[in-house]
Amino acid sequence: MRTHIAQIVLATVIVGASTHDALAQMHRRAPRRASSAKAANVVPPLPCGDYMSFQVLLDRQGFSPGQIDGRPGKNFDHALAAWRIAKNMAGPVATSGVAGAAANAPDCGAWKALGGDTAQPLTTYTITKDDVDGPFQKEIPKSLDAQAGLPSLSYQSAAELLGEKFHAAPALLEKLNPAVAYEEARTIKAPAVQPFDWNAKLTPDAAAGDVEITVSRADSALRVTRADGSIVHFAPVTTGSVHDPLPTGDYKVTVINWHPPFHYNPDLFWDAKPGDTKATIKPGPNNPVGVVWISLSLEHYGIHGTPEPGNIAKTESHGCVRLTNWDAARVAALVKPGTPVHFR
Repeated sequence: MRTHIAQIVLATVIVGASTHDALAQMHRRAPRRASSAKAANVVPPLPCGDYMSFQVLLDRQGFSPGQIDGRPGKNFDHALAAWRIAKNMAGPVATSGVAGAAANAPDCGAWKALGGDTAQPLTTYTITKDDVDGPFQKEIPKSLDAQAGLPSLSYQSAAELLGEKFHAAPALLEKLNPAVAYEEARTIKAPAVQPFDWNAKLTPDAAAGDVEITVSRADSALRVTRADGSIVHFAPVTTGSVHDPLPTGDYKVTVINWHPPFHYNPDLFWDAKPGDTKATIKPGPNNPVGVVWISLSLEHYGIHGTPEPGNIAKTESHGCVRLTNWDAARVAALVKPGTPVHFR
């Protein structure tokens, strides 16, 4: 998504005549480690399959690796470890909740169990008029006051829209479709996942039954589970910072707000800058809380989307639970007012 995002802020999400205080989140870039460009681009080979295919297959089984980028990383490690536990394929390290060790590596056993030998990780997609017509907001300023003057916080380009549609980093789509212009009627290759449409409000998933949510700081993850403990959805999250740690406890969903506006009050933020003023940011996928806000019984806290899916679990927040827009939309379709939420 866009590389310059305004400071994520304490919000009041307004639906109808009701007003709900909403604590959003500030994105802080992780420090870059010194390394050569060549070394940074090297992806180690796997004994079976490849990282992109593993990510796609996990996503399709409800274990989201976050933004699909075809590269190793903690979000992928955690999703694979959670999937192994759910399928009773966990090694001793995975059972303890620590991912990335040899016991949880993307090996041939996991590849075959995920269906890698027969599944097709890529699909072809014909670009539509809606994909390329926008309207796009090509420039999104850092200042919240300036953002408040925009007609919407829409995507900045067709590349960004198509990236979110297929849960993928725009750079991965570009790699899959070198020198292909994103134009109506053009056919592209994309990850074979359930396409995400930010304009389409997902209907409640009655088949999931009554569920509960657990957010874990240990692996920066959210789990939606049934009464028997089986996982309906797993996703990486950003959960807090030193200044605003995730408040452990048991809460409930109160309200689900689709396409929320975003209201900033600098008086409620410890790191607000002198001169900051109140501002209202209009809805859109690049809105600071993304496409959906799930209010909780814990005042000022919620579960919501983000305009920067590539930063999930890699940056800090002001305490709320932030997911990719497509994962946040999926969670919103699984819960209802009264759904238990546990912060651990």
